Amino acid sequence: MDSVEQLEERLATPSIQDLEAMEPLRGDFLILGAGGKMGPSLAKRVRRASDLGGVKRRVIAVSRFSNSDLPDELARWGIEALRCDLVVREEVARLPVCENVLFLSGRKFGSSGRPDLTWAMNSVVPANIALHYRNSRIVAFSTGNVYPLASASGKGSLETDEPGPLGEYAQSCLGRERLIEYYSRECGMQCLLFRLNYAVDLRYGVLVDIARKVYAREPIDLTMGWFNAIWQGDANSYALRSLELCECPPRILNVTGSGKISVREVAEIFGSKFKRPPVFEGQESERALLSNASLCHSLLGQPDVSLETLLTWVAHWVEIGGATLDKPTKFEVTDGKF
Repeated sequence: MDSVEQLEERLATPSIQDLEAMEPLRGDFLILGAGGKMGPSLAKRVRRASDLGGVKRRVIAVSRFSNSDLPDELARWGIEALRCDLVVREEVARLPVCENVLFLSGRKFGSSGRPDLTWAMNSVVPANIALHYRNSRIVAFSTGNVYPLASASGKGSLETDEPGPLGEYAQSCLGRERLIEYYSRECGMQCLLFRLNYAVDLRYGVLVDIARKVYAREPIDLTMGWFNAIWQGDANSYALRSLELCECPPRILNVTGSGKISVREVAEIFGSKFKRPPVFEGQESERALLSNASLCHSLLGQPDVSLETLLTWVAHWVEIGGATLDKPTKFEVTDGKF
């Protein structure tokens, strides 16, 4: 891929499984937090999958839309864009009721500087959404950060493992999950908690962070020596197909790629592609933030895009100076302060 247009087209193209999922998922779709990294391509994927599947429905994207051009872009795709501050319950109350809700809204970057805003976005907003959409199916995005660090020699945390959030960001995300669970149990709401880590495309993500550092000959911290990653298109596909898996009380689903990934090995691969050796600092810790997504893969299939393909795409993108979102994942953080 050589342009943002090609990238966006790839991200918006539904899989065969997405098309098959459209038939039983009757009703309109609402994407909350649609102005972020994943929201626009997810909305476009839902729109295109619905159209190709011959299912007539509204697809509604909700956000504050700090990017003022995005509503018009979505409108050209046949997606309704509604501005809403999800912290304000009165504004949420005016949103249309839809059968299928993909709840992406949340806050991470810079959360250590404004913990109050982090808690509002990650815990107050879910209560507002759950009250208004208690009769809907909701896939609520969460994060693998709700788990404690796992042994780097193992396969990562399972859905049945106890949470152990480190830092206020992760704690607030567990708060989001608990509020969703509370309203699900109280109201009979069908939900799924979508514990994702880490989504990547060519403009952001752990692979991009590592590749850019190797290319710039900047040191790479090895302390958090292992991680998980998944192509954003695959994560979006899992999200829309997870609506069929919603339950009361909520089902938990770890969502990531196949297996754990070594920071050192990925950096060395990029170094080989760029013909410049990576610079390392520190040593790998015995523990890392790792999730085991074997349940997801057994229910919804393996990701379409392999790690090898991702490494090739990212390396090419960095070499041609492709656009980035300039939003580092801060995956190397070990104290939970993002």
